[in-house]
Amino acid sequence: MLNIKQYNLKKLNISLILVVMVLVVTGASLIHIVKPRLFTKQIIGIMLGMCVCFVLTFIDYHLVCNYSLILYAIGVILLLLIQVPGLGSGYNGSIRWIKIGDLFTIQPSEICKIIMIIVLAQLLTQFNESINNIKTLGIIIGVVSLPVLLIFIQPDLSSSLVLIFFFVIMLYYAGISYKIIIPAFAMMVPTVAIVIWYVCQPYQKIIKSYQQKRILGLFYPDLFPDIMFQQNKSVDMIERGKLYGILDGSSTENLTCKRLPIVESDFIFTSVGEVVGFIGSFVIIALLMVLVFKCFSIARNARDFTGKMICTGVSALFMFQIFANIGVVTRLLPNTGLPLPFLSYGVSALFSYFAAIGIVLNVGLQGKTVSRG
Repeated sequence: MLNIKQYNLKKLNISLILVVMVLVVTGASLIHIVKPRLFTKQIIGIMLGMCVCFVLTFIDYHLVCNYSLILYAIGVILLLLIQVPGLGSGYNGSIRWIKIGDLFTIQPSEICKIIMIIVLAQLLTQFNESINNIKTLGIIIGVVSLPVLLIFIQPDLSSSLVLIFFFVIMLYYAGISYKIIIPAFAMMVPTVAIVIWYVCQPYQKIIKSYQQKRILGLFYPDLFPDIMFQQNKSVDMIERGKLYGILDGSSTENLTCKRLPIVESDFIFTSVGEVVGFIGSFVIIALLMVLVFKCFSIARNARDFTGKMICTGVSALFMFQIFANIGVVTRLLPNTGLPLPFLSYGVSALFSYFAAIGIVLNVGLQGKTVSRG
């Protein structure tokens, strides 16, 4: 199964590996500064993720896709287990994790994101010739809808939107006809506007009260100072970093971001802004963009449709989460609770991101052209 000799290692995308390693080292360093007690777990997550990445880099992605039905079942079961009393855990009324002893938790939605990319790649390949058939679209949408619904009811609106986003992008790159895209878009725009209006009403029943307040807080920050406190402080801390950051290399006692809730995960970019300033933040954003474009580049050079779909889905996943995370910490978007890929704390997320990179690297190893970046 694991056969390194069958691949031309000259095609291994070294630059993508380097970008990922710079990001994880930066993330681990920031976590060590802002939440030292979590540093060891993050290192364990990185080591576990690197092992998974190595294995998947040298396992044919077609073989992985052949088990897409089993992977789909595993993903759905994990999402269902969250609802089992005693297994699921969370806070603020949201149950998103499965407890494993007293040390670790698994977040099934993170694992399910990668599973769904594989499942969709296999489905879109299988039904590529009939992608514009309404019955085919109905089947694919039905497959996607189940995990989206299970994630939504946790509730985890942001992760369900991630799945919808990369599904739409993959569907577009699969060659869906504009005869379907244009009417769908024409219906989607007013529908989204109506939904946004409705969820802002006091009688709405779609989302939880705290989720509604996060949306309203963005539009009316003065009316919801408690809801906007974290994002307001985040902006202040990023501004405090100015051009070069405030870390002097010897002491971290003057860092205000250490006192910000969940700064190690959803608000890790706050510490980036305060510690390394505008220049450092620009470099991190540039590296994240390189990560996205490297995946798209491998998709373009993939030897077949399945490889193209996998890399497109991974690119779209990273793109959405980067935009959403930085948008939240800079107060451009409502608080969503999405981690920043390879920088935020979280073993499940690291495991999933490294798995995704491993599969993308395997697609690159089998690509049409040498891709070393």
